[in-house]
Amino acid sequence: MSDQQHTPSPAGEPDRQPLAPRPVSIGYRRWAAVLLWIALILLAFEVVALVASFVLLGLANASSDAAAYGYLAIFLWVAVAVLLPVLLGTGIPGLVMTRRVRRTPQALGGTAA
Repeated sequence: MSDQQHTPSPAGEPDRQPLAPRPVSIGYRRWAAVLLWIALILLAFEVVALVASFVLLGLANASSDAAAYGYLAIFLWVAVAVLLPVLLGTGIPGLVMTRRVRRTPQALGGTAA
């Protein structure tokens, strides 16, 4: 058994309640939207680049005169690999910020939509 005993709080101390979420500013909302849109645009670029690279590989394989298409496909793969950390670096904070904005009851100077 433990030697520690639970002692009640003094009568003059108010009950502790969880802190209410602080309101977010309009600038915070704007940055959340900007980061999310940047991530969506990068995601669309990466999907298009991957599909285009497979099409280019098919064209390069079709004839020996079109070998440059294979190099262009490799360039697109490098671009996708380089932009993946940027996509994650904008998308994850954008989602977290957007989630916080939606949970917050009101913004500074206005009510939540």
